[in-house]
Amino acid sequence: MKKEVLVETSARHVHVSQADLETLFGAGYELTHKKDLSQPGQFACEERVQVIGAKGSFPKVSILGPVRPETQVELSASDARSIGVVAPCRESGDLEGSGSCKIVGPAGEIDIEKGVIVAKRHIHATPEDAENFGIADKQIVSVKVESDGRSLVFGDVIVRVSPKYALAMHIDTDESNAAFATPGLMGEIIAD
Repeated sequence: MKKEVLVETSARHVHVSQADLETLFGAGYELTHKKDLSQPGQFACEERVQVIGAKGSFPKVSILGPVRPETQVELSASDARSIGVVAPCRESGDLEGSGSCKIVGPAGEIDIEKGVIVAKRHIHATPEDAENFGIADKQIVSVKVESDGRSLVFGDVIVRVSPKYALAMHIDTDESNAAFATPGLMGEIIAD
């Protein structure tokens, strides 16, 4: 059995805490659902913010919902360099010692001292998916993708298993461009 997974591109985005959301958009503010994402309960929002680094900024960065315990900015390595932000490659939520930036919304702004990361490429899998593929939570695997002229193998892919997930691999825009990824691209999991 081929161990195939849909490969999705995750563009730059922001996750916000409720307190930071209210600073950026006003007291009592709630996120406006725009469209569902592939992971159950996750959604793109209508709201956009400006992310500012030492050398530049991105004026309209999407917020993804729902709100989280801590504010987090996910950029590609190219994005981070272009605006002068140090962003280590990390799993989502691993924010200690990560980068800082300013985030500006229509009602206010915040300076986050940590929270800017380049998201480590990862696979979301349910326990059933993991069992079927013979992989486990926190396991590091490789994923082979075939594309038009830019086929490659992604190494250092972390597996994340939860009953709350839907099977998909997430890569950032730098990685997507390197693989010449198109919508519907499938990858083959190779257990290391």
